[in-house]
Amino acid sequence: MQPNAKPANTKPARVPLNGVDTPNLLATINFVAGQPELAKFQFRAHNEWIEGTHSKSVMHGFYGAGQEQKHEKPFYADSDHPAILCGADNAPTPVEWLLHGLASCLMAGLANIAAARGIKLTKVKCSVDGDIDLRGILGISDEVRNGFQNIQVSFEIEGDAPAEKLQQLVEQARARSAVFDVLTKGVPVTVGIKTIQ
Repeated sequence: MQPNAKPANTKPARVPLNGVDTPNLLATINFVAGQPELAKFQFRAHNEWIEGTHSKSVMHGFYGAGQEQKHEKPFYADSDHPAILCGADNAPTPVEWLLHGLASCLMAGLANIAAARGIKLTKVKCSVDGDIDLRGILGISDEVRNGFQNIQVSFEIEGDAPAEKLQQLVEQARARSAVFDVLTKGVPVTVGIKTIQ
């Protein structure tokens, strides 16, 4: 073998792709696979009522990789109802934030999966529509569920791979999405209360 010659069976080094630090992503996957206890995370949102149907959440601290963590800065998210639903329309409704959560979770997964597979994306758009019948939450009918009856997600995607490979990115993003999992399989939710006199 000549000096500086690469063995024939080595793969080229991975480079960042689609804005994803691909080498770090792959290293994280391998690291966590070797130490599964580091995969346990707890995310938190703290919400405070402002007035009417308007409230504000802050997301700052979380637990992960074996210790308490913090975002670089606190992130805030307001929620309200539009005037037609007795609110002041200061922000999106809580159910719109749910749709945003699903869209952004699928999008992040798709970008990471594309980078890991070496597919360069040029354009990705995602639309999420949720149908809801307000008779449930308004207490008009006990036979109508309070939440969405159905949710439709549609992607528009362009990249340097055949259509079949781009479709596989969407399918894998759906298969690995935490928000999709919570919405389609449910999760136990407990509600506690502390009254202040």
